Amino acid sequence: MGLALAPIGALAIVAAGDSGGLWPDLIAYVLPAALQDTLILLAGVGLLTTVIGTGTAWLVTRYRFPGDRLAAWALLLPLAVPTYIVAYSYLDFLHPVGPAQSALRALLGYDTPREFRLPDIRSMAGCIALLSVVLYPYVYLTTRAVFLMQSATLMEVARTLGCSGAGVFTRVALPLARPAIVVGVSLALLEALNDIGASEFLGVRTLTVSVYNTWITRSNLPGAAQIAMATLVVIFGIVLFERYGRRLRRYANDAQHPRPQLPVRLHGWRAGLALTVTATPIALGFVIPAAHLAFAAAARVQRVGVSPAIVTETINTLTVSIVATLLAVAVSVVVAYAARVDRRWLPALLVRLSSLGYAVPGTVLAIGVLSIVTAIEGAVDNVAQRTMGISTGIFLLGSGAAIVYAYGARFLAIGTGGVDSAFGSIAPSLDEAARTSGEESLGRLRRVHLPLARPAIVAATLLMLVDCMKELPATLLLRPIGFETLATHVYGEAVRGTYEDAAVAALLIVVAGLAPVGVLARIGFAGPLQRSLGGQSDGHK
Repeated sequence: MGLALAPIGALAIVAAGDSGGLWPDLIAYVLPAALQDTLILLAGVGLLTTVIGTGTAWLVTRYRFPGDRLAAWALLLPLAVPTYIVAYSYLDFLHPVGPAQSALRALLGYDTPREFRLPDIRSMAGCIALLSVVLYPYVYLTTRAVFLMQSATLMEVARTLGCSGAGVFTRVALPLARPAIVVGVSLALLEALNDIGASEFLGVRTLTVSVYNTWITRSNLPGAAQIAMATLVVIFGIVLFERYGRRLRRYANDAQHPRPQLPVRLHGWRAGLALTVTATPIALGFVIPAAHLAFAAAARVQRVGVSPAIVTETINTLTVSIVATLLAVAVSVVVAYAARVDRRWLPALLVRLSSLGYAVPGTVLAIGVLSIVTAIEGAVDNVAQRTMGISTGIFLLGSGAAIVYAYGARFLAIGTGGVDSAFGSIAPSLDEAARTSGEESLGRLRRVHLPLARPAIVAATLLMLVDCMKELPATLLLRPIGFETLATHVYGEAVRGTYEDAAVAALLIVVAGLAPVGVLARIGFAGPLQRSLGGQSDGHK
């Protein structure tokens, strides 16, 4: 667990170093603009994801309309598409000479972009809109879980007291769901803060983008670390916001056997409106970018075939992702089981601390990981030269071990939250029965807890694997020379403006992302998502 927390401490040490006189320049010209863009972006994404996620969750749980069952599942589909791929897709799709504007000009009778063109999507508004249609499922997932558990009795009492349908939502259902909404919004904001590709493509200079540019463009690691520390202040504010929002958990339903709500059947224009409202974010966040990627990938393959580099990049992506996921799952099981068998404060604290990495953007985490890795490499190299007269070189950075380390530290929270939730649902009487049968701690883990928690462990493993495959910032900064993954391939082509050359790699990432979406839709993962911020699930009693 110390290895998961060490990058944050290492980041502080690097930030204390000499930035070569860059800090006054950062204070005067970089930080104010980056902080302003970051706060505006987070405010916009927070507002839109709240409206979209909460509104769609209420519609699919409270009402019945044509396609409602399909919408309840399909509203999770945008989680399969990384934010940088959505930005890449729309930049190509909505380009002045792209398919959308070309078709629109042909329909309206215009010949060139000079005669007619849509507003440029490269803007703060465009970035907020695109990030929101991808990240709203975090709010939808946690909020829908609470709406499903709310008792029909509360709604009926509200109606008898004169509340309209809208009043029941705003005065009863919404306040009860506030903690879940805050958790979902906090997760969406952390993902928006972690983003580097979409923000950079769309011309928004966030703190995370400034960290990357200061490190790579200016070759100033201490300066990048100092901006990263400012980013941690914003993260701390988001976590405090989440804690403050969950202070009202006492309003949870206390009924022993709450009667579920009976959905209301909609007809006519109301049913059509509900279908349109739920279908719009699905189309914008998944259908349009996925369809465009599929079309572009098919055209690319038909024209030049599949590049051998794609095969190598797929193998690289799977290798580092699988190794990092297996290590993180093993640590998650150990930490969660230790907290179950040992009720003292330290194991419980470790479970909470394991979630810190998820709150830290990959760009920020990479600085701390790099410092630790280079220190280890330097120490090993000194010993090897003194004892054997050989140099070990950059064996951690060069082998990809640094990427594995960063992936594990960042996504450990998903595994710990899922496994801890699963272990918490196992009755203590089973532990007692196994103990009376002579089973020691390891035997109880192998024979009782792991078999019962297998579905949750598999779900957490799948979620971590695909998150590792999609991770861009840490991969960009810690990859060995010449080492490309599917994510870095997409980023590189998008930076060069050759969008069509990245279509196949982008489509592979999207297809991989469909697997955890299926798991989320089938078994739900709202509780572990809430635990990823270090809190407990707000389940109803």
